Amino acid sequence: MPTDPIFQPLAFRNLTIKNRILRSNVSGRFDNYDGSGNQARINWETKFAKGGVGAIVSSFVPVHLRGRIVPNYAMIDHDRHIPFWRAVGEAVHRYDCRFILQLSHAGRQRDINGLEYPIGLSSTSKSDPIHGFRCQAMTVPQIKEVVGYFAEGARRAREAGLDGVELHGANGYLITQFLSSAINDRTDDYGGSLENRARFVLDVVRAIRARVGRDFHLQMKISAQEYDNAIALFGRGPSGNTLEESVQVCRWLVDAGVDAIHVSTGSFFPHPRNPAGSDLPVEDLARSYDTMISSGERTFANFLLFRGATGALARRAWNRAAGPPREIEGKNLPDARAIKAAVSVPVICTGGFQTASVIRRAIEAGDCDAVSAARPLIANPNLAEIFRSGKNQPDKPCSYCNRCLVNVVENPLGCYDESRFPSRQAMITDIMSVFDPPPFVAAAEPV
Repeated sequence: MPTDPIFQPLAFRNLTIKNRILRSNVSGRFDNYDGSGNQARINWETKFAKGGVGAIVSSFVPVHLRGRIVPNYAMIDHDRHIPFWRAVGEAVHRYDCRFILQLSHAGRQRDINGLEYPIGLSSTSKSDPIHGFRCQAMTVPQIKEVVGYFAEGARRAREAGLDGVELHGANGYLITQFLSSAINDRTDDYGGSLENRARFVLDVVRAIRARVGRDFHLQMKISAQEYDNAIALFGRGPSGNTLEESVQVCRWLVDAGVDAIHVSTGSFFPHPRNPAGSDLPVEDLARSYDTMISSGERTFANFLLFRGATGALARRAWNRAAGPPREIEGKNLPDARAIKAAVSVPVICTGGFQTASVIRRAIEAGDCDAVSAARPLIANPNLAEIFRSGKNQPDKPCSYCNRCLVNVVENPLGCYDESRFPSRQAMITDIMSVFDPPPFVAAAEPV
């Protein structure tokens, strides 16, 4: 389909990808507790490359042990990890797919603390209001140190032969915690005005450019609107950064050396609008949330909330804040369009994309230059090839049930919508396929 905008190459300043569909950042706990990588991670990324996406944005990759969201995620905090990420990139490149490593730091927003750092670092000393994860406001020397971690992560990604890096500046993680007017309560040079709140991420961008030069792809994922008042599910509290503020931040980012903007939404994760779903699967949530009980000050209360009659109330409140399911696909396009009008670099938009006509229309209308997807690709890893065959949508599209993300804290990541499979066993087989080939193959028993 040579004239289809979905399959036109997209040229960034230092990178070209073969089409306009990216796999956005998502992964399970496939790796080792110490942050070293595992074969399952390579298998996971490879299946999307095989499915035809133009580029893969890795999962959340911590730049330091204190910045991880859960154990068992591969990290980029030491040179010993370079060979693993080189292997990931080489596996993906075999399918003419580019690999962009997401440089990340959780700050206060974590799921399971791990042994080493029970208290997170943040722009604030206020605990995360959803789970009550404790944190400390970073000192200026700590800020400088973490800026250096991001720069070294970018340097390692380049040495691994990867195609670029993305800063995770969205969805409530550390960069958001500095940017957000609803979270950042500092009174020094890193708090107060928008310019001060943006200082941390701009320091990170400049440090990366000083470390790797101007010829290595660097993009930034940002929550265009924060909707922080959804945190209480009943509209209380400040809303956080506005679209106008985010547009200004994006201008500064481009001036500092960012090559693309990746548009998301929400000042925490999960958020009713990200990932917006057809329902809040409280039954699955009640089964898996017990893993988090010891991590935060509010986690036990939340565990009780998700059960029984109170779970039904939580579901209604969450779904009301999320909006109708028919509005999920392309929900962030108006924000992407506003940012695209203000910057000179390509804009990627995320938000439940799985319909060719919707994607095609967004690109042709100038809302964005490309789209990214996670849940729809978990449901149909070959989504790009489905579009290439002429279909507008998969035969079994993602239902946006969000069971994949609810299960990921304690179970392997995969599609948990049993209605999409002929049987429960077929679903489990599909989920477990990420472990094939295995990291270790036992020798044959002697005869």
